[in-house]
Amino acid sequence: MNKRKLKKALKRLRYLPNGKYFFLYISNKILHYYYKSIKTTKVAYPSTIMLELTNLCNLACTTCPREYEFGNAMAKGSMNKKMAKQIIDETWPYLDSIGLTGLGETFLYKEIHEIVDYIKQKNKGIIISVSTNAVIPNFNEKVENLLGKIDTIQVSIDGLDVVYNSIRKKSDFNLLDKNLRLLTDKAKNTGTDIMLNMVVTKDNYHHMNLLLKYAKEIGIGFLDYSMFNLAAVTDIDESYYRFYQSDEFLKELEKLEEEITKTPEVIISDRNFLTENNFHKCPFPWSHYYFSWDGYVPPCCAKPFPKELNFGNITHNRVIDTLNSDSYKEFRILWKKNKTPDFCEKCNFVSNELQKPT
Repeated sequence: MNKRKLKKALKRLRYLPNGKYFFLYISNKILHYYYKSIKTTKVAYPSTIMLELTNLCNLACTTCPREYEFGNAMAKGSMNKKMAKQIIDETWPYLDSIGLTGLGETFLYKEIHEIVDYIKQKNKGIIISVSTNAVIPNFNEKVENLLGKIDTIQVSIDGLDVVYNSIRKKSDFNLLDKNLRLLTDKAKNTGTDIMLNMVVTKDNYHHMNLLLKYAKEIGIGFLDYSMFNLAAVTDIDESYYRFYQSDEFLKELEKLEEEITKTPEVIISDRNFLTENNFHKCPFPWSHYYFSWDGYVPPCCAKPFPKELNFGNITHNRVIDTLNSDSYKEFRILWKKNKTPDFCEKCNFVSNELQKPT
């Protein structure tokens, strides 16, 4: 556990719910482990959820599922704040954390301040995270009053300079750089951590090392590297994953590892590119439940398209009933059998192209 995660865990322990809500919180934890012990497909209330406050975005990134076939067909909009509060009202006594980002740019959601305050009013120990491209108009003005309330702001970057601009269409690295430096300075001593995230592709892998140096230069202490997930990227063949086992990529990964040892100021949370894949690796049938802006519950954040598959809508149902719908339980049966659903084909959790060499 790195220092960012440890800090969040200690904060959560400090601010556990009081009174009857503490009883609900503990009882739900016990129920979770009981369900797990008897190997049922039923679940308790979740400890972490993801709210897609909006799937509108100001960019058109080549790594984003919304730019491909499923994304082009999806309904677009923003979550009614009444619905957001409905979900929070039902789940907050059991939550340890909540993510407020889906397929859109979080800070385009006009009521973001109200939703963050609403969560903190329920329990200020609930860990809130958001992801952003950090290049919307007046970005820092929109974020400034949320520093100290949001626990982690993850900024998607995917390379530097020309490489960044080629991937994150409609953006501008110079603007991002300006916003990041200002954000990093304002976030100091507020309790809000700034973290960079790079989706590693054939087009930017040679910038992995450069990005680490950049994070150190501007004072950002946390950085993630993630694999390009093709689950919803219809225009790219699954064989693309073989790149992550190629000599050229592994050489750059080795350089990165060497640089990491020289850069203790920046904590790398994730960089696992070689895995043993199967459906059992996927956590999403059991946790990190995703609520789309219009109330549907799709299987996961990698392919959050309700038209393709969803397990119900919370508009007229309780959250817990939707999470325990017959269709969701059938999905979990497939997980127990380690039988990958057709919906999950090409996901980097299950792809045979990513089997770890023996």
